[in-house]
Amino acid sequence: MSSHDPVGPTSPPGAVPAQWVPPRRATRMRDMAGLLAAALVGVAALAALALILVQVGVGKGVVGTALAVVPLSLVLLGIRWLDRWEPEPRGALAFGLLWGAGVAVLISLVVNDLTMYTVAQATGDLDAGVLAAMLVSAPVVEELAKGAGVLVLFLARRRYFDGVVDGLVYAGVVAAGFAFTENVLYFGRAGDALAETFVLRGLATPFAHLLFTACTGAALGLAARSRHRAAAWWLFPLGLLAAMVGHAAWNATSLYAGSGYLLVFALVQVPLFAGVVGLAVWLRRQESAVIRRNLAEYARAGWFAPHEVDMLASLPRRSTAVGWARRAGGSAAGEAMRRFQRDATTLAFRRQLAATGRIDLRAHAASERDLLTAVTAERHLVLAAAAAAPGARR
Repeated sequence: MSSHDPVGPTSPPGAVPAQWVPPRRATRMRDMAGLLAAALVGVAALAALALILVQVGVGKGVVGTALAVVPLSLVLLGIRWLDRWEPEPRGALAFGLLWGAGVAVLISLVVNDLTMYTVAQATGDLDAGVLAAMLVSAPVVEELAKGAGVLVLFLARRRYFDGVVDGLVYAGVVAAGFAFTENVLYFGRAGDALAETFVLRGLATPFAHLLFTACTGAALGLAARSRHRAAAWWLFPLGLLAAMVGHAAWNATSLYAGSGYLLVFALVQVPLFAGVVGLAVWLRRQESAVIRRNLAEYARAGWFAPHEVDMLASLPRRSTAVGWARRAGGSAAGEAMRRFQRDATTLAFRRQLAATGRIDLRAHAASERDLLTAVTAERHLVLAAAAAAPGARR
């Protein structure tokens, strides 16, 4: 790479201190704001769950809550599988989960019930109110409420929101939280049909809400990759529209398909879900390619050895490397290896943003120096711990 390349890797320093303290990324005010926001969405989640327990009864609500943990676990495992290369902060993921379980549910419960009663009173037909709530209010209000949570995370973490995978991950946790609380309500109301309801909602279609909200998350992920900072304000509505249409179609199928519901589910929903899984697999491979390509540039400048690039671009090799570090130098070495992998991955993704003009180059230069210093220090810690371990070769 030419020395005139504005995003080219700098030359490695002669020595880096073994102990490195990462730069502070947030002010105390931002930390306090984050804690306050987390507390508020936590209170909202408790309020939503309490409201549902009042509606269905404590006993049925407890049973519904226990059963709702099953699909929640399935969805979170899927999100964890997708979020392997550069895991999102647990605090941000918890915020999204609680937003979905609390804020989005409370908004939806109030507006959907208001819609149902208003239409029923205006028409004198309760069934008309139910139809209006299911086919109009629920798709629009629920996707707006969930999408707002994804948008908040996008705006709060704009600098670290790297692309479509991040959008899918954040949309996934918001949708998972919403589906959890909603399932408590459905399971609590199921009565004698509890087993059938659990199989349908908890085992057959646990990813339904995720598929809808994924449209919004993917749209914001595309906005994060755009060179235009205002792209989110036209991509976000498009993603919401797709989510609403998909949600409305899903509800209409459950209302009108009757005995043919399972056939529609097999012919439409299963292929759709398979397509989303295929997209997720493709995105993971793309992230591997980005890591390999960008870290190879730093390897040519002397920052990484070729075998390190191979390791960092392969999830199985990463796990093997962490295991080796832990066996050779104990838990401290294993943790240093994890930090080395995380910071090297962030370095590769930030370079991709800079190379495509989606990040200020001066900010990138400062971030690049910090990350290069970090990975060098972390490598030193791993090797020093391994050399100092009992039984290491002298």
